[in-house]
Amino acid sequence: MNFVDDDFELKEIQRLEGHTDRVWTVAWKPHTGINGVPAVLASCSGDKTVRIWEQDSTGSFHCQAVLEETHTRTVRSCEWSPSGKHLATASFDATTAIWENVGVDFECVSTLEGHDNEVKSVSWNSDDSLLATCGRDKSVWIWEVLPGNEFDCVSVLQGHTQDVKMVKWTPNMDMLLSCSYDNTIKVWIENRGDDWHCIQTLGESNSGHTSTGPVTSSSPESVLGGHTSTVWSVSSDASGLKLVSCSDDLTIKVWILNDDDNRMIDWNIEPAWKHVCTLSGYHDRTIFSVHWSREGIIASGAADDAICLFVENNENEVDGPTFKLLLKKEKAHEMDVNSVQWNTGDRRLLASGSDDGTVKIWELVRRSGQKLPST
Repeated sequence: MNFVDDDFELKEIQRLEGHTDRVWTVAWKPHTGINGVPAVLASCSGDKTVRIWEQDSTGSFHCQAVLEETHTRTVRSCEWSPSGKHLATASFDATTAIWENVGVDFECVSTLEGHDNEVKSVSWNSDDSLLATCGRDKSVWIWEVLPGNEFDCVSVLQGHTQDVKMVKWTPNMDMLLSCSYDNTIKVWIENRGDDWHCIQTLGESNSGHTSTGPVTSSSPESVLGGHTSTVWSVSSDASGLKLVSCSDDLTIKVWILNDDDNRMIDWNIEPAWKHVCTLSGYHDRTIFSVHWSREGIIASGAADDAICLFVENNENEVDGPTFKLLLKKEKAHEMDVNSVQWNTGDRRLLASGSDDGTVKIWELVRRSGQKLPST
């Protein structure tokens, strides 16, 4: 579908209340909200709990379960396994919990320990066989998922020089991305012999061709290279061939994978990712979260309390993709927007979580009020 400026709005569907502290992460359960299966959403918070929200037959969301009394500090991150069988939660108590839905209840079936202190993020690979965690201790851990809800740490990756904010697997291949307070994104793959190593560091020296925002920096590196401050979030598009990142430097950057159907590429020799586009001037405070929908819409949430949506600009792709603002939702929350995530179901639903303690459900609709065609 071609998206045209000024034709759409982000309509607030519901405000979900229940958390008693900031909401750090929201995560849609895979395979829900489609083919008559009710949409299910998890949210985690500084109140040490995880809430599971389920949509009823009227379209309203209700709290189905509260996962508590397992973590003793802030729950910073949560993510469903691609199969939807498990939910992983990462906490400042230095543990990662694995939850399984048993009937109407959720049971903690495994607790992963090893990080020295706060665990900041957790991510499953595409076939549920690997789990990655990262933390304040500057390390990234890779866990193999074994039968009987057992997890074996197969690698501890030391490469970042500061707090690691997020880990994220790319779809369709076992390539792991990690972003950090050290201003970089690192790219990790497995060599023969189960040896995981960093093949690329996306930093200030990486160049790109354009900046599409209304404001550009006087520093060429901040526009054309990697981020110049903390990188908070990364997200791949559905193909896994594009990557978006966001930062404390107030920019969003798009990268493309060095992939050629006509020849084999050795990413140990050639760079895996190339920076192609910088979006700046759309948020005026730290950008905490980005998420790419399966249709190619990038959502961003920031400390300016706003949510922005960007789409690819098809008018100029000579040197690679560029992007334009589809819409900006000012005052989406009363405080910082910490997390945004698109649902993959029948409707274009976006969830957001905020320092104001609420979760909001949004739908992308035409300004006339008419919903967009189902995906």
